[in-house]
Amino acid sequence: MTDYAIGDIQGCYERLRDVLDKVDFSPSRDRLWVAGDLINRGPSSLETLRYIENLGDSAVVVLGNHDLHLLAVALGGHAPKRKDTLQDILCAPDCDRLLQWLRRQNFCVHDQKRNLVMAHAGIPHIWSVEDAVSYAREVEAVIRSAQAEYYFTHMYGNEPERWDPGLTGMDRWRVITNYFTRMRFIADDGTLELATKESAGNAPEGFEPWFRFPRQDDVRVIFGHWAALEGNTGSDRFIGLDTGCVWGGVLTVMNLDTGEKIHCDC
Repeated sequence: MTDYAIGDIQGCYERLRDVLDKVDFSPSRDRLWVAGDLINRGPSSLETLRYIENLGDSAVVVLGNHDLHLLAVALGGHAPKRKDTLQDILCAPDCDRLLQWLRRQNFCVHDQKRNLVMAHAGIPHIWSVEDAVSYAREVEAVIRSAQAEYYFTHMYGNEPERWDPGLTGMDRWRVITNYFTRMRFIADDGTLELATKESAGNAPEGFEPWFRFPRQDDVRVIFGHWAALEGNTGSDRFIGLDTGCVWGGVLTVMNLDTGEKIHCDC
C-alpha cells in the first residue's frame, strides 16, 4: 500500500485522474490524502466530489475554505460568488449525501507514526500538534451537529484576529476555522492577516508566512491553500502542495514515504 498526498484539486477532475494515472493509483491498495479545496473554480466540481467520496476509506480528507463555502451556501444561506462552480453539486440528485459526507471530514489529520500533520492552510506555531487536533475536533463536532446551520450562517469574518483560549461560541469556532483554512501570514503573537494572498516574500509589515516561525516540535506539515508559493516553502518540514492547477499551474501528488512529487500540467 502506498499513501499519496495531493494539493488543491478545485474541481479539476480530468487533471486529477491524469496525475493519479501517472502513479498507478489504485484505491484497492493505495490511499489518497487530500489537502482540502476538492472543489470550486474548476470545471468539474461534482465529478471530483463524487470520485473522492467514492474512494471511501482509501481517502483521507481535510476541509478547505472552498469546501466550507459550499456548505455555507447550502446550509448557511450565503449566496454563491460570481466565480463559483458549485451549481452542478447543488442541483445534483445526490447533493444531500455529498454534503453529509463533507460534514464528516476533518480539519486536521495527525499521523503519529510518520510524525506528520495535514491541514488545508497549515497549523500556527502558537499551537502544539495536540492543541491543533483538539481544536479541530471541537469545530468538526459543531458542523456534524444540529448547530451546523448556525455555524455556517456566521462562519465568515476576520474577527477575532488572534487565538485566545478563553474564546467561546462562534468567535472561538471562527478563529479556529480561519487558522486551519485561511491562514497565510501571521504575527509572532498569532495574529492573523487574512487580506494578503501574494507570495511569501510580500509579507505585510509585522507579519511572516506562518511556516517561518519556529515550532517546539519536529512535526512535518502538509498543506495546500497558497498557490502563490508554487509549493516552495524553503523547508522540508513544511510541504506545500497547492501548485495552482486551477490557475493553469500543475497538480501535484506526493508519495508520503519517499517524498517523491509527481506533477500533471494544467
